Amino acid sequence: MKSFDVYKLWPIEPVKGLGCRIWDSEDNSYLDFYGGHAVISVGHSHPSYNQAIIDQLQKISFYSNSVLNPLQTELSQLLGKVSGYNDYSLFLSNSGAEANENALKLASFHTGKKRVLAFNDSFHGRTSGAVAATDNPSIVSPFNSGHHVTFVPLNNIESVNQELSQNDYAAVIIEGIQGVAGIFEPNQPFMIELRKVTQERGVILILDEVQSGYGRTGRFFAHQHHQIKPDIITTAKGMGNGFPIGGTLISPLFIPVSGMLGTTFGGNHLACAASISVLKIIEEEQLISQAFEKGEYIKERLNEISNSNKGVISQIRGRGLMIGVEMAPDYIKVRDSLLFDKKVFTGGAKSNVIRLLPPLTVTYSEIDEMIQCFQECINIVKKGQK
Repeated sequence: MKSFDVYKLWPIEPVKGLGCRIWDSEDNSYLDFYGGHAVISVGHSHPSYNQAIIDQLQKISFYSNSVLNPLQTELSQLLGKVSGYNDYSLFLSNSGAEANENALKLASFHTGKKRVLAFNDSFHGRTSGAVAATDNPSIVSPFNSGHHVTFVPLNNIESVNQELSQNDYAAVIIEGIQGVAGIFEPNQPFMIELRKVTQERGVILILDEVQSGYGRTGRFFAHQHHQIKPDIITTAKGMGNGFPIGGTLISPLFIPVSGMLGTTFGGNHLACAASISVLKIIEEEQLISQAFEKGEYIKERLNEISNSNKGVISQIRGRGLMIGVEMAPDYIKVRDSLLFDKKVFTGGAKSNVIRLLPPLTVTYSEIDEMIQCFQECINIVKKGQK
């Protein structure tokens, strides 16, 4: 048997990680400014994180959700405290897609309706409802396409009002910042109006913070920059620093009914131990405020590059350590050059956006190193065009 070949694979085999660096099987060192899709929040192999998993593994690694697991209670209480959502409830799963699936299901249970409003270029996962709410027809199968989902432009409240006026929507789902689309942020006036109109219409507002949550933008959740509170929040990626876990934060508006949600592996002992450790590290090392400050520094340095290399960078977007660098068409090769010439991992979006999603523990010296490599790669691409 062989792997089902659906991934584009770089010819690199990471075998070790520490902080913001990884090493491959040939002992080459790479600077990690992508964190495996924003998953590595507190750095590779953080000693406290590693020890928490080792300690839990020596006790018990798994049992089903048919028994008491005090780690789930500890995680819920700590997440409520650190995020500012003490009055919400937490349902644990294994991934962001599952968290979104559960959110959509809860909205439909609560309202008795099935239509969902999502936004152009959105990405919410690959399970049935989550992928139907993802604006990418190439990954939506005929089986998934039976869901009732409508897409409208981001930051266009008139389009939202027009749809919701039909009074048949269960939910609106929106990313705190659109990641896969290329780091596009809903603006504050739009978010405030979106919260207002969904409340007036009795429509559940779901904030997908799978990529933009866990301190990455300089607030625990990106939507907190806009001073709103959604009905449901979903999270995953940075939640476990690499250990699979997802969470659905549910407002007191919802009444739990036995059996309405369920999971075999969600909230298992090891996943909870990992996620508790992440929250403790975020608090102890004050990583949320640092994420904002470091992000501002990165954008400042990138703007210096843009100003001294006219026509190379089209736009710099994002908050905190969630940054999109839109390159001019002739310079998207900078991303490949960063990886292969300078050994710096970054992410991509669309055809010409470089995504920067380093661990929150990234240092200023590592940022400076990345900036130097960025400039050198621009020079390499320029030279290749002559």
